[in-house]
Amino acid sequence: MKLILVTLTFFIKMLVSLRSLFHINRRIPLRVSHPFLLFQNPPSNNSLVVCPFVLFTSFCFVIKFPFGTKPDCDTNKFLDDFNKESLCKIIRQDQWNDPKIVSLFGSSLAPVWVSKILVGLKQEPYLALKFFKRAKTQKGFSPTSESYGRLVHILFDGRMYFDATAVLKEFILSRRGVAFPGLDFFDVLWSTRNVFRYGFGVFDALFSVLVDLGLLEEASQCFSKMKRFRVLPKVRSCNAFLHKICTSGGRDRSRRFLEEMVGAGIAPSVYTYNIVIDCMCKEGELETARMLFRQMKEINLFPDVVTYNSLIDGYGKVGLLDEALLFFEEMKDVACKPDVITYNALINCFCKFQMMPRAFEFFREMRKKGLKPNVVTYSTLIDAFCKEGMIQQGIKFLVDMRRLGLIPNEYTYTSLIDANCKAGNLTEALKLANEMLQANIGLNIVTYTTIIDGLCEAGRIEEADEIFRAIMKAGLTPNVQIYTTLAHGYMKVKKMEPALNLLKEMKEKSISPDLLLHGTVIWGLCNQDKIEETKFVIGEMKESGLSLNPVIYTTIMDSYFKAGKTNEALNLLEEMWDLGIEVTVVTFCVLIDGLCKTGLVLEAINYFNRMPEFNLQPNVAVYTVLIDGLCKKNFIEAAKSMFDEMLSKNLVPDKTAYTALIDGNLKHGNFKEALNLRNRMIEIGMELDLLAYTSLVSGFCRCGQLQQAREFLDEMISKHILPDEILCIGVLRKYYELGCVAEAIELQNEMAKRGLITCPVHHVVPSVQT
Repeated sequence: MKLILVTLTFFIKMLVSLRSLFHINRRIPLRVSHPFLLFQNPPSNNSLVVCPFVLFTSFCFVIKFPFGTKPDCDTNKFLDDFNKESLCKIIRQDQWNDPKIVSLFGSSLAPVWVSKILVGLKQEPYLALKFFKRAKTQKGFSPTSESYGRLVHILFDGRMYFDATAVLKEFILSRRGVAFPGLDFFDVLWSTRNVFRYGFGVFDALFSVLVDLGLLEEASQCFSKMKRFRVLPKVRSCNAFLHKICTSGGRDRSRRFLEEMVGAGIAPSVYTYNIVIDCMCKEGELETARMLFRQMKEINLFPDVVTYNSLIDGYGKVGLLDEALLFFEEMKDVACKPDVITYNALINCFCKFQMMPRAFEFFREMRKKGLKPNVVTYSTLIDAFCKEGMIQQGIKFLVDMRRLGLIPNEYTYTSLIDANCKAGNLTEALKLANEMLQANIGLNIVTYTTIIDGLCEAGRIEEADEIFRAIMKAGLTPNVQIYTTLAHGYMKVKKMEPALNLLKEMKEKSISPDLLLHGTVIWGLCNQDKIEETKFVIGEMKESGLSLNPVIYTTIMDSYFKAGKTNEALNLLEEMWDLGIEVTVVTFCVLIDGLCKTGLVLEAINYFNRMPEFNLQPNVAVYTVLIDGLCKKNFIEAAKSMFDEMLSKNLVPDKTAYTALIDGNLKHGNFKEALNLRNRMIEIGMELDLLAYTSLVSGFCRCGQLQQAREFLDEMISKHILPDEILCIGVLRKYYELGCVAEAIELQNEMAKRGLITCPVHHVVPSVQT
């Protein structure tokens, strides 16, 4: 009988709610006595929505009743004997062993009665919260969604906002992902709103909690319902949602939400626009940012320093420096004072685009205006100096920032370490790294990678490996870049096995090698003439979904030429064309050079002429390798023609091109042509290098022009360009061959004194008698 009564009560309530939902005005002529009148929550006649989940969970508790654990519990009698005063006393004095409380929680209807008791305690929010917390500790008890909703309203009305927010968070996290139809946090709060004459702040709190928990989809749905029922969130909550959207990369979504806010009648603030404008600038949507900038002024919102800083930084980073300066001037015109962040943005973008003098102007201007440069200011300038190779100037700024009491950060040190490593100053780089550690500034992966790269470039691979192992001991996870750097170092010293072991280690750690690392491995294998093994690496790349790029194809092509496999090299060009892989000028340079070195000069000319088919024009390097090949095959006139063609296309020949033509002319006895080329190099300010001098000395020697050869030999030595021993022996041999013994002995003694020859001359010059 009791079960029937309770079930009927439940269904009556559900029908009343449905009647309200569908605006049915007929009253149901049925009266049911309620055993718990003190804490009865009267049905609402103005409910606009009902939460199916609330009804569903309540129904579950009702049908569970026959399986209760306390069959001897007279629930009706218990509720009749209960009153508000006695309950409040029990809660205040923590009399949780009271038989009435024990009987209550022993009942299978406990969740339903807890919800009713909470309503009875609505004037005592502290006691309601305390009772709810105790109820949750009871074995087998699970609060209903209705209980959570009612408690939140009670706490909010009692101005216990912090506790209300905590309960909301607990409710959302406990119900998120529960597979019940119709579960919606807004609906739960809406269906329980009539505990009091409700205020809308509780719905704003729900929206804020969803945003704070990062549940952006749920927050978006909540906002839609808030618009529908006209319980709009505060601007502050909307700003928090906008900020979350922007930090998660929701560029378009942030714009749409701003439009929704305005459409719903929520007046955006300057901060609102600043969030979206900054997002657009960071995403490169500069026109949209400018449009929003105009829009905020149209609705009488005055842009502040944050607005201008975002626009200056956004335009400056993409190189639109004039636009950035216009915003800078505008902010001064409207009496918006630039701050340190403004000047940092300007200094950064002008440094980035190699306009350091202008960056220094801003640096001096900010100091003149009494703004103190911060760590970012100094680090930006130090990094710019380092990238320009002006390490000493960077060190001076480091000293200056310390003098001002600014502590360099990891970015500052990493810039200096990187510059020193690139300049070969490893001792200074390691000194700076130790300085970082002493200052309790942890080295990050970028810093470690820089140091390892510097050590590998210097051939100190064992030390690089030690630092690599120290990274893992320090709990840092090496990235693909650091593995690539170390693998490249091993390959440079021809240690392929440790390099390949690094690849295995990466796979064991589920770190996928990228295109650069695979390319590095292929380069290393090609350098050791292990072309066949590259096929295995290429197979692994394809399995990983990586495609070969032009650099890898060109590397393998060069290796095939060096191994004498000309057909395989040429086939690669056709393969690139068939697969739609870009064929670059570098590819053709390698191709033409390979053909020339294998003696196939005419074939090289044929491919040279085919370059326009690939939408390519030959550069200086391509002309140079072809000129060199023609000279070596005695096609001197064709080489001269190529040289003149290069000049006619306004391409400036480099030292290699001049040297190749000088060497070719000397082989044909064209002394005047060779000297004219040498003089032309001097006229245009091109310094002769070891290769050029070697060609001149050996060329004039070959032709018996010893006096001219000796002059060039003396000239190169005077410029501290020392000839190798082979060249020196060749000159001596020519002197002896032509019977100039006295001059030969004099030259021999001079060379020996300078340390240019180390072995006895009679071993290499058979005609010399000892």
